[in-house]
Amino acid sequence: MRYLVLADIHANIEALDACLADARARKYDRTIVLGDLVGYGADPDAVINRVCALDPFAMVRGNHDKVACGIEPAEEFNSIARNAALWTRDVLTQEHRDWLAGLPQGPCQVDDLMEICHGSPFDEDAYIFDELDALRALKASTRPLCLFGHTHCPIAFDLRKDTLESTAPSPPLAVQFFLIGQSKYLVNPGAVGQPRDGDPRAAYAIVDVDNRRVELFRLTYPVEHAQAKVIAAGLPEVLAHRLAVGR
Repeated sequence: MRYLVLADIHANIEALDACLADARARKYDRTIVLGDLVGYGADPDAVINRVCALDPFAMVRGNHDKVACGIEPAEEFNSIARNAALWTRDVLTQEHRDWLAGLPQGPCQVDDLMEICHGSPFDEDAYIFDELDALRALKASTRPLCLFGHTHCPIAFDLRKDTLESTAPSPPLAVQFFLIGQSKYLVNPGAVGQPRDGDPRAAYAIVDVDNRRVELFRLTYPVEHAQAKVIAAGLPEVLAHRLAVGR
């Protein structure tokens, strides 16, 4: 079984379509989505349509999804994120707002190997930035592999007995690693549509359950098209700029 893993799409249909085309060429069986389908980008309805067509096997909501559909207020967001979230709420169809409101809260157990969350397995909105955050998350996780998003930065934490190691991959094309023995892993595939690690390329992952292998991919996409849509929509121009720099 090969799972396509998508996180933090953020209404960027150009980045999502590039990832889907690349993943189809590599072949996968099922799709997993780690939340934040909307927010920041200019194509929230198109992204939701595309994700629904994938019929995800497992999916959790993100913080931007909650605010965009109105089940949480936007006050805790910074001014740029709040502006984008309220714009998204206004342009989404009622059907899609209702669909976002119905997304499950993480964590969610996928199978005997994996569980998924948006922020962390102990709090769906918590950020995992460092080894202290990761250690707490790994202790809370219930499967050998926990997939998360939210930070928009690809990283893998590996807990073997009492030793915690982390790897922040910056591959030219792709990187892979194998899940070994009794270790526990915490992996962020990076953001499809809103990278924040200084690399503007879209990111996604494929988890091969049978071979206990995780593959992380980065690929270019027509950033300029996504930027033009952001500006044309009247969203803050900084949201267009950051797509080109990955910050």
